[in-house]
Amino acid sequence: MANHSSTHPAHVQHHFVDSEQQFDSAKMGMWVFIVNEVLFFGGLFCAYIVFRTWYPDLFTQAATQLDTFWGAVNTVVLIGSSLTVAMAIRSAQKNQQRGLEINLLITIALACVFLVIKYFEYSHKIHIGILPGAENYTFEGIDHPLAHVFFGIYYIMTGVHGLHVIVGIGLMLWIYFRARKGEFGSEYYTPVEITGLYWHLVDLIWIFLFPLLYLIE
Repeated sequence: MANHSSTHPAHVQHHFVDSEQQFDSAKMGMWVFIVNEVLFFGGLFCAYIVFRTWYPDLFTQAATQLDTFWGAVNTVVLIGSSLTVAMAIRSAQKNQQRGLEINLLITIALACVFLVIKYFEYSHKIHIGILPGAENYTFEGIDHPLAHVFFGIYYIMTGVHGLHVIVGIGLMLWIYFRARKGEFGSEYYTPVEITGLYWHLVDLIWIFLFPLLYLIE
């Protein structure tokens, strides 16, 4: 028993043989989660496709009320955050403690910038009466009786994505404070990489949302 504990690193849970098995299991679990998330958003994308097929003119008109410039800025912001989270993982693998912490903080900051931009987008639309639901929608700038349908889809898809961004910020803060304690390095960086995979998913979903919602012609 003493021999087992001396060869069993502290970060390896008792039900795993070694670090490699624990890492592979954690990564497999995250990939299963990602597949579930893809299926979930796939349902939303299917709803989008159906309604766009039914009402192409509506979607073309309604998209003009979305700010393409700020949508593009947010796209660049998230792509940049994917780069910094990848650099954070690499820093952990190379025992670069400061690099890990700095890249995590930059990723968190970029995620917050994304949310701030989205807040101002939402605020403007709410101010002019663009709200989800026929009973709440009062904007008269689009000549179509079902204009609220497009914006209902917009709010659902971007809102759910925004919740994922908030969860990602929470996860990265958790990783950051653990990194400050020196818990990660070349021998153990599983939580860093798993969180990075999640964040790449968040980025990828937005890369699909941006052209589908903002670049309709």
